Amino acid sequence: MRKSLLQTGKDTKIEGFYGVGAKRAEAFHKMGIFTAEDMVYHFPRAYEPRGNIKTTADAEDGEICSLILTVATEPKNAMIRKGMTLTKFSAFDADGTCNLIYFNQPYIKDAAHKGMTFRFFGKVKRERTGVSMTSPVMESVNGTIPLRDYVPIYSLTAGITQKLMGSVVRESLQAVQSETDGIKEFLPEEMRKRLGICGIKDALRMIHMPRVMEETNIAVRRLAFDELYLFALSMGLYGKDEKTKCNSSYPNTDRHRFLSSLSYALTGAQTRTFDAIEADMTSGYRMNRLVVGDVGSGKTVCAAYAVYLALINGKQAAMMAPTEILARQHYGELSVFFGAMGYRTGLLVGSMTAAAKRKVIASLADGTTDFVIGTHALIEDAVTFTDLGLAVIDEQHRFGAGQRSLLAKKGENTHVLTMSATPIPRTLAMAVYCDTDVSIIDEMPPGRQKVDTFLVNESYRARLNAFIRKNIEAGGQVYIVCPAVEEEETLVSESGEAFPESDLLMLGAQTEDKPKKKAAVDFAKLLSEEIFPEYRSNFVHGKLNGKEKDRIMSEFAAGNIDILVSTTVIEVGVNVPRATLMIVENAETFGLSALHQLRGRVGRGTRKSYCILVSDSRSQKARERLKILCETNDGFRIAEKDLEMRGPGDFLEQTYGKTRQSGEFDLGIASLERDVKLLYTAFDEAKRTLVEDPELSSEKNKALARVLMEKLRRNGGGAF
Repeated sequence: MRKSLLQTGKDTKIEGFYGVGAKRAEAFHKMGIFTAEDMVYHFPRAYEPRGNIKTTADAEDGEICSLILTVATEPKNAMIRKGMTLTKFSAFDADGTCNLIYFNQPYIKDAAHKGMTFRFFGKVKRERTGVSMTSPVMESVNGTIPLRDYVPIYSLTAGITQKLMGSVVRESLQAVQSETDGIKEFLPEEMRKRLGICGIKDALRMIHMPRVMEETNIAVRRLAFDELYLFALSMGLYGKDEKTKCNSSYPNTDRHRFLSSLSYALTGAQTRTFDAIEADMTSGYRMNRLVVGDVGSGKTVCAAYAVYLALINGKQAAMMAPTEILARQHYGELSVFFGAMGYRTGLLVGSMTAAAKRKVIASLADGTTDFVIGTHALIEDAVTFTDLGLAVIDEQHRFGAGQRSLLAKKGENTHVLTMSATPIPRTLAMAVYCDTDVSIIDEMPPGRQKVDTFLVNESYRARLNAFIRKNIEAGGQVYIVCPAVEEEETLVSESGEAFPESDLLMLGAQTEDKPKKKAAVDFAKLLSEEIFPEYRSNFVHGKLNGKEKDRIMSEFAAGNIDILVSTTVIEVGVNVPRATLMIVENAETFGLSALHQLRGRVGRGTRKSYCILVSDSRSQKARERLKILCETNDGFRIAEKDLEMRGPGDFLEQTYGKTRQSGEFDLGIASLERDVKLLYTAFDEAKRTLVEDPELSSEKNKALARVLMEKLRRNGGGAF
């Protein structure tokens, strides 16, 4: 019997919907779905193209499509082994016959009878006598429920099926449409008209129940704008904190002593960054500065100058890196540099013995260690400082906002300097980092080696393998980067069939051709067992635990691995001087800035180095993008082109991460590649709104203020 809802509207509990008992409600809760509103904001990943109707004659082998068939024989159930039921019957259309096979769905026998007509959606297999389908979705052509051309597929968790998810979404959509307790429109009508975006209720209906695929694009534009606009408002209201007074003084700024310890002259960009850091730290206010620079542009020496200013003024300094290998690399360079000046530098990483950790922690607490370099171990409760004056965060996007602030909170008046190796256009930096002062190092030191870059397709594979051998025989090492960890991800259909993403209409997907992605695990196995068995190969990817990743990267850095196959987890700052060749498979799947980052892993020694981009994409646009890498090594020029051609998605992903973290910006539906202007539009509109109504207290903005406050509450109380 159908449940009667105890309450209706957006706050209807998930337990109130048909088919959702306590156990299933718990499964929904694990996905962050507690109410009807949560449910309608759980967007589809893709859509089954059930309106793609073929006949038994024109359906191709392996094609995902629908066949309209009339049942020819009564379905029969057979127990093929314990716990496994097989149901078989045949059906026909005007052009031929199709054999239908279902596993563990014995109820099909009672649902389908001779003479009834259904729409069967699934994968077609061609056989000598006709075609067959295994476990297709079966829908009555003459039923009371209209057949939809596009049926959404959602991310699931154990205990939740696509059928149940679809049912709960439809009921939730009805609940949130309530005039009294439903989801309220929070964007003013004049803004929606000016921007050409639809209402929120229309957007939610179109994203879940599109009549045509164009409706999903209309919905995505509205929903993505909402995310960006709310983000921009939160930054405008709360992101730009007033400068915090710093009670500690920094009277000593003897730059000459520091510069005389260097074996090279600074670039103009480095000198400007030194000036900015010095001005910040002597201003009487706490520094919060981000140094952005290309790989090899000299960010570390700028951070070292900030450390120097802290040390010569009697303060301690700490530098936190995302991995042990990077922390050890910094320690190897900076401990010698500061040791020559008479300062003691310590190292604190997870793999150290308990006794060694205790010794370093004690020396920080009593002030005998002036400067410490470490990983997340630095933010553990046991670590205290006598007087921490500076916190340096390397690869700032690899840490959550909470982690970054924890290190700074270990001191009373701690200055903060963060570093990023992602070149970002100045205009975008001003928007994205509006809560931070930004120094952009857009000038490379003289003598930096140029990495020659080439674009090839699969027909060059034999020559590419020969080039790998040539580099290794000459004493070099090779990176091979794949876009996926394992075989292409599949999404489970309503029937239980798993379809590759390439066979479905992905939400917000581009229409350009997409060759099958190379997977790091499988490709590494092929290389080590069949193509290069004589060389030492290994692979590293994000699913490995941190210690294992560090171990493999350390082995590669030590020269004990010839070929390292990986996803993009290989570290930006790690120096492997013998690495002379970077190969990127399916290069069309990466943004230009991401590819430029990967290219920066080679060319760090004295040997001539190369980057080979491999792409079989037939998209002219994709090939034009990749050719830009072959023409320039200027990271900022590449970043401008990337922004122009793909939008700001890659920059935001590298800034805020692909997944939501507490206190970080939630990139739910806003992939941003769909509309280069969307981010800027959102910031312009937020600025306009706050100029007119700085506190969002007007009647017109009441609903907007409520939505923003709820968003902020869910993100930990601060700007996204």
